[in-house]
Amino acid sequence: MSGWESYYKNEDDEEEEQEESLEAGGDYKYSGRDSLIFLVDASSAMFKSQGEDELTPFDMSIQCIKSVYTNKIISSDHDLLAVVFYGTKKDKNSVNFKNIYVLQELDNPGAKRVQELDKFKGQQGQKHFQDLIGYGCDYSLSEVLWVCANLFSDVQFKMSHKRIMLFTNEDDPHGNDSAKASRARTKAGDLRDTGIFLDLMHLKKRGGFDISLFYRDIISMAEDEDLGVHFKESSKLGDLLRKVLAKETKKRVLSRLKLKLNEDIALTVGIYNMVQKALKPHPVRLYRETNEPVRTKTRTFNVNTGSLLLPSDTMRSQTYGSRQIVLEKEETEQLKRFDEPGLILIGFKPLIMLKKHHFLRPSLFVYPEESLINGSSTLFNALLTKCLEKEVMAVCRYTPRQNIPPYFVALIPQEEELDDQKFQVTPPGFQLVFLPYADDKRKVPITEKVMANPEQVDKMKAIVQKLRFKYRSDNFENPVLQQHFRNLEALALDLMEPEPAVDLTLPKVEAMDKRLGCLVDEFKELVYPPDYNPEEKVLKRKQGDEGSRSKKPKVELSEEELKAYVSKGTLGKLTVPMLKEVCREYGLKGGLKKQELLDTLTKHFQD
Repeated sequence: MSGWESYYKNEDDEEEEQEESLEAGGDYKYSGRDSLIFLVDASSAMFKSQGEDELTPFDMSIQCIKSVYTNKIISSDHDLLAVVFYGTKKDKNSVNFKNIYVLQELDNPGAKRVQELDKFKGQQGQKHFQDLIGYGCDYSLSEVLWVCANLFSDVQFKMSHKRIMLFTNEDDPHGNDSAKASRARTKAGDLRDTGIFLDLMHLKKRGGFDISLFYRDIISMAEDEDLGVHFKESSKLGDLLRKVLAKETKKRVLSRLKLKLNEDIALTVGIYNMVQKALKPHPVRLYRETNEPVRTKTRTFNVNTGSLLLPSDTMRSQTYGSRQIVLEKEETEQLKRFDEPGLILIGFKPLIMLKKHHFLRPSLFVYPEESLINGSSTLFNALLTKCLEKEVMAVCRYTPRQNIPPYFVALIPQEEELDDQKFQVTPPGFQLVFLPYADDKRKVPITEKVMANPEQVDKMKAIVQKLRFKYRSDNFENPVLQQHFRNLEALALDLMEPEPAVDLTLPKVEAMDKRLGCLVDEFKELVYPPDYNPEEKVLKRKQGDEGSRSKKPKVELSEEELKAYVSKGTLGKLTVPMLKEVCREYGLKGGLKKQELLDTLTKHFQD
């Protein structure tokens, strides 16, 4: 019999264990696949840059799409991606609409698809596009959206998210044709009703991009308003990449729980994971003959008869003292359950009481949900506003799942932040911080230390102040992982050599020295002795000092004994230090190698 923890594993238990692994920072698994169609405007304005050194809007779009493809290959290669051009001379689609070219249908991202996109980059890519597809023709946006809807309907897989990203710098595509504009608005509404979201990745144009002319009625505004996103056209590739990343990133809730303020008042919140540790993907075992993934299955057999055992034929037990007690399935489930899943408010404490050394694990994010209790957002916003005003945190008891023990957590209020592009950087909500138990705190032995004087402390404060910068964890990539993924990318794309990864974790020594000036030398003068040089190498002891003399071998061989060694040919049994000492006593120069010393001594005693 084995322990009761693995007792009666069925499908429900496996799902619960997966959920438990999510709380512990494991892999995240969801049902269904994400599907994303990149819809790119191919009108003539997309191929004109605002300046000589600037990229064209079309080139920015292609590079952005390629970046998403490469990221998907690494993070979630089961998702489905497609690329559609509209306003083209040639057409290629299942409905035979004019001026719409489906470059890639919805399928998993792969190396060949990335290579196909890479051909459209830069000036050569623009020429290749003109020769292969052609650009600058009239189109109907309702027909374009119809083609995208057909691409989604042709997929046989279950899809969890269906999204279209529209890249254009034309703010009023049907300004002279109200009938086309009306049909486009109707078709966009039909897409929203079927669960297909349309996001606008609008690019900079002369005179500015006015979203109110046409696209305000086309795109899925409800989600953007809920997220607090403010629209502003992108003029740089970095801004466009950040906007696409924010839209493309899955905003999937880990769990929906009730936050109970007391016995009578409760609201629904969603728990989100904001930080996930990046790891190298696990290697996949392949069958040598067919190159297909190998699947592992476990079966239990009777050691005496060799017969297959069913789950009902096995029992689990726990040993208490000298007795082995068998536990039933219901008993094991009751032992693992402490309370119903949810958050229960205990009270409020000032924010200053939470210290940095109380950090236990990365925090989660709490955001209101209207799915279970109507009015949760209103009550949540009122609670968030009061916590920010009074600078307090809410202390709660947090039970993520039925079979997981409870945690004590602190809900830290967080204000909304926007960047210079008026794009949301930090959403409003609560950070769920895990509080440590007494057993989580280590007792570090305190050793005696030399206290710094006030002058030294003030000098170090000045150094620290000069080196301060606003830290963000997403500004620093893991160089080992980045190089690993670039090596894989080079193998997949048949590149001559991988692109070298820049190690952003290395300190910028020159910039630091320029910023600090003479502060470091002044600090050294206050702390170290005058003749101290940290870069000076430790000199080795010379052979003439006392230490070396004490280690020199003592040679107590007479001249007759040495002549006997020479005549018998056994002088080589002596060690090199002993041979050197003999040569020194007789005033001979024998060299450094053993054979040279033997030749010198043999010649001396034979003569």
